[in-house]
Amino acid sequence: MNKENKLVPGLPSGFEDRWGKKVLLKKKLLKAIEKNFIKFGAEALETPSFEIAENIGSFLAEDEANPMSDVFSFEDGEKNITLRYDLSSPLARFYAQNNQDLPSIFKRYQIQNVFRNEKAGNGRYREFMQADFDIVGNVNPAQANAELCNLISSTLSDCGLKKDQFTINISNRKIVQGLIDDLKISEEKKIKVIRAIDKLDKPGFGLKGVEDLLKKERKDQSGAITKGANLGNEQVTQILNFLKIKDLKELKQSLKNPLSQEGIKELEDVFEILGYGSNLKQVKSNFTIVRGLAYYSDFILETNLNFKVTNNKGKEVDIGSVCSGGAYAKLISRFRGVDVPGTGISFGVDRLLFALMQLNQIKTKDQKPVLVCVMDQKYLKNYYEIVDLLRENNINAEVFLSTKKNLGKQLDLANKRELAVAIICGENEFTDSTITIKNLKGVKGENSQTIPKSNLINEIKKLI
Repeated sequence: MNKENKLVPGLPSGFEDRWGKKVLLKKKLLKAIEKNFIKFGAEALETPSFEIAENIGSFLAEDEANPMSDVFSFEDGEKNITLRYDLSSPLARFYAQNNQDLPSIFKRYQIQNVFRNEKAGNGRYREFMQADFDIVGNVNPAQANAELCNLISSTLSDCGLKKDQFTINISNRKIVQGLIDDLKISEEKKIKVIRAIDKLDKPGFGLKGVEDLLKKERKDQSGAITKGANLGNEQVTQILNFLKIKDLKELKQSLKNPLSQEGIKELEDVFEILGYGSNLKQVKSNFTIVRGLAYYSDFILETNLNFKVTNNKGKEVDIGSVCSGGAYAKLISRFRGVDVPGTGISFGVDRLLFALMQLNQIKTKDQKPVLVCVMDQKYLKNYYEIVDLLRENNINAEVFLSTKKNLGKQLDLANKRELAVAIICGENEFTDSTITIKNLKGVKGENSQTIPKSNLINEIKKLI
């Protein structure tokens, strides 16, 4: 092949290869997450990567003229199909399609990749794994939403985090909705207002950034302009005053709108249920979170990490929430015509992985194989007898896959792969029914021992 025709290996922006320690840690996280999902009573669900575009719609795009701009859609005959951008919309479609066969209170968990055509970086990807837990059906909302908080706390603890390393922030969208109603904000401006409030804690925003988005426009550091909600000065002032309130009791005294009071009472009910368990201290009220996705109806939550995370250049970054969610009433009614309440959470597995890789406090065990070295081709049968014995005793093992490499080359490969043990057997060992074990992690000159073949399993287990 000519040099001009050679392909350049690489990935499109927002996609990532993972290997080695990162894959091991991800598997550990997934095991802990799934264990907790099952522990809290959910059953597994898988849905296809593609859905009919009109069935799942898009709640992501901020470009009103192009509501599907943040998803990957393709023509498929007479219909468009879309790569799923979350796991909630497929759940709604599945429940509407199969509700007659499902229990009246349906708990499901789903762990699959999702796809978003958005700007990547700092733990954000265009393909990433989500792990969702949802409760669909007529339940006591306070119990269901408190259970989500308990689940998050239990799961992140099992993932290896300490209690002071994460905070579960909760709120209720009715609180903001009541304020918006009092301020006589028009229907077409509501989503912009909610999205502006939701950005308060995002890097580079703060109260000034939110104020700009509530007014005419906001210009970021790059010079890009985002159109604002065009609210009046008094409307903006009241929203900013609301955002400064941190205490639930103070909020209850400040907001008199009946819908806001309803949302406050629902939050109080969640905290009461949480008080019956051991996770109350992990949960805080935060009225600035409103969750940008339009299908949330009342209870909402975001889980933030309480330690610094840096990007590949060593710069501190805000990766956002590692587990978010909330309650929804209209998501399923788009199909069934009747409201079916639901509430759920979604762990951003790859975002969580991005952060935990930097902690270096969570240990993973890589069960690498014992290497049976090949000293002479005529003993291949003997080497395979050894490897079979190891595997039968649940010890990972392999025979070196060449008869033409000398022992030094074989051990070089073993060291590069960070293997712990090599077995070296030649004529003397096979004549004497012994086996030489080399501890590749041991002190040079003191790391080899020749033992009776009958002691092989016990001695190997001491080294791995």
